[in-house]
Amino acid sequence: GLSFVLGGLAVAPNPLPYYGVVGLMLGSVVGCGLLISLGVSFESLILFMVYLGGMLVVFVYSVSLAAEPFPEAWGGL
Repeated sequence: GLSFVLGGLAVAPNPLPYYGVVGLMLGSVVGCGLLISLGVSFESLILFMVYLGGMLVVFVYSVSLAAEPFPEAWGGL
């Protein structure tokens, strides 16, 4: 349980989304491992797949926003 909380807390203080997603992944892996230890492996797998998909969408969006504050258009306009 402590690893699950620490994984969630690892997201908040990180200014870069690269390190924040590591905390999210840690929290999801530990949470799904906790569910597997309780004997609900199928629900854990479905939760991990859905959560992983949502995290990757948010991660790609935030990385694309943080990559370059003033993107240059094609042709230098």
